[in-house]
Amino acid sequence: MKTTPLDSLHRTLGARMVPFAGYSMPVQYPAGVLAEHLHCRAEGGAALFDVSHMGQGSLHGALAPTLLESLVPGDIAGLKPGRQRYTLLTNEAGGIIDDLMVANLGGERLFLVVNASRKEVDFGHIAAHLPEGVRLERHDDRALLALQGPAAATVLGRLAPETATLPFMGVAAVRIDGLPCLVSRSGYTGEDGFEISVPAEAAEALARRLLDAPEVKPAGLGARDSLRLEAGLPLYGNDIDELTTPVEAGLAWAIGKRRRADWRFPGGEAICDQLAHGCTRLRVGLRPDGRAPARAGTNVVAPDGTAGGSVTSGGFGPSLGAPVAMGYVRRDLAAPGTPIQLLVRGRPLPAQVVPLPFVSHRYVR
Repeated sequence: MKTTPLDSLHRTLGARMVPFAGYSMPVQYPAGVLAEHLHCRAEGGAALFDVSHMGQGSLHGALAPTLLESLVPGDIAGLKPGRQRYTLLTNEAGGIIDDLMVANLGGERLFLVVNASRKEVDFGHIAAHLPEGVRLERHDDRALLALQGPAAATVLGRLAPETATLPFMGVAAVRIDGLPCLVSRSGYTGEDGFEISVPAEAAEALARRLLDAPEVKPAGLGARDSLRLEAGLPLYGNDIDELTTPVEAGLAWAIGKRRRADWRFPGGEAICDQLAHGCTRLRVGLRPDGRAPARAGTNVVAPDGTAGGSVTSGGFGPSLGAPVAMGYVRRDLAAPGTPIQLLVRGRPLPAQVVPLPFVSHRYVR
């Protein structure tokens, strides 16, 4: 089991550690998942997450945007220096190899953040397509911290004032307590916040510095999962995978306008056909009646009793005080307000299809 540079700190803080994507990671601290979740959403609050298990890397060279555009549907050539974009690695069938963040750091360098469970696949896939003059550099020597919540900008602004004015999906190289950091205004909770790439050997000092702020409390994977579920954000391996297309997953917005002119990326023709003619299933939000949560794998039943789909993520939404779920249903069941049933422990429970997200995003615009 691998560990992150903050492993010792997690244990000092009393974290309960669990295996995740090959790493020993904190699932919660003594306050518990519910308290960590609500603190991240609370006015005047901010949560600090260790996301150092994610993969970090850079593409160097004038042809780096061209190379990446041959593998993703995003407009990478149009990404300006100091800006970041969400995009997808796709296969020839239009399936999602992974979702990732791409930042233009200027100086012919693109910075990538990929999912922990897919980083070997992703970096291998990219490396296999490198043209002459483009170099892939992995940053396994760096940690990644996520500071999320309404007070995140105030807290980070005390240590690096220039981050307070960073726009949503903006990225900048800054020094925090003398440490060279790469900061993006982004995250995975639906709240305002930042992701901070820092040299591994300096990660604990920075984490302690952030935790010294009265607004900040540590948060683990449990709160990260419930926050992203409320925000309607898909998790690779649960809600998206190589058998899921961007159209089915509700991620067609990530296909750049310019890229739709020729569809010259893996799976482009299949994705174009789905946009034109529809697909058989769609990712939707689901609100069960009552208090019983519907977990991943729960079957969805249509009003006429036929199979309607399945839940891919589900649990209790602390901000709503009620269970929430997302999953894939037949296209004829995907309209908000459609009544369905969820087979929870063999019992059919009433629910309905609802729009995503469950909790409105509060990104800075």
